Amino acid sequence: MTQALIVGAGAVGLRVARQLLATETVDRVVLQDVSSERLEWAVRNLGDRIDIQHYPFASSIDADVVVISSPQGTQLEIMERAIANSVPTVMVLDGLSETVAVLRLEEAAREANVPVIIGAGFAPGLSCLLAAHASSWFDSVDEIHIAKVGTGGPACALVHHRALSRISYDWREEEWVRRPGGSGRELCWFPDPVGARDCYRAALPDPILLHHAFPSVKRITARMAATRRDRLTASLPMLMPPHPEGGPGAIRVEIRGYREKIQDVVVLGSSSRPAVAAAALASLTVKWILNNQIRITGMGGMAEMVIAKGFLSELFERGIRTEIFEGDSVSV
Repeated sequence: MTQALIVGAGAVGLRVARQLLATETVDRVVLQDVSSERLEWAVRNLGDRIDIQHYPFASSIDADVVVISSPQGTQLEIMERAIANSVPTVMVLDGLSETVAVLRLEEAAREANVPVIIGAGFAPGLSCLLAAHASSWFDSVDEIHIAKVGTGGPACALVHHRALSRISYDWREEEWVRRPGGSGRELCWFPDPVGARDCYRAALPDPILLHHAFPSVKRITARMAATRRDRLTASLPMLMPPHPEGGPGAIRVEIRGYREKIQDVVVLGSSSRPAVAAAALASLTVKWILNNQIRITGMGGMAEMVIAKGFLSELFERGIRTEIFEGDSVSV
């Protein structure tokens, strides 16, 4: 019997559980969360193939795969536990500091000889896949630029709120360049219905994961959409509670490089509710792990671990559409 452990029963975790059961990827799902209310909701609404575990959790893991979708600040400990138990792991994360901390476990993941995929969400995740897909069209890639709009739920919204007040990291010519969050305004066009948004530097993990996947690229940046109020209040507690499901979102990936000795630019994008897209990507990643379709064992982001074109084709079947900017957007 195939069993998946999902740590975190929030907006993304519950959707991952539902999709894994609906697609019959696994036979059973075990949900771990500190909230009894969320666990009780899962039992009432997700059927009899769900088991729940309340805090404190056991150190051993009885599962074929682990999905980590818990809030920032809790993920490193869970990842250490999964690697210690040599269990394939999918991590949905969007915090810069936790991404850096998790990557320090790369050697341990390699020794465990199991796939450990970090950043398997909307951004990072889908953003990394689009970068890998677009990069395959080039003979050489010089620049990768990411921009995103939207959050996947309350925990994600809190991370994004704080990110605007913290230092961002851009990769430029063999070194990390530190810039203040909320600086570097750039008008970015996203797929409909989002349209044009002002985007700013922030403490985002996308450049870290993309540099890990594409070490030869000379320049990697990431920005997020924000309003003037977002920037002014980023260092303060959130003034209004975030929407429990998040709102409309989009990502934009710009690749610059050379094709047949000619400099060229390609822009890909996708529009979806971030929690929905993150759950679709994470659940499909679990399927690829169980089907032995992951390219390497050890730790890496989505750009390294899967064949981007095939993965994006399966995501399209799940309703996550990719577009290319060529005057009018068309599916790819």
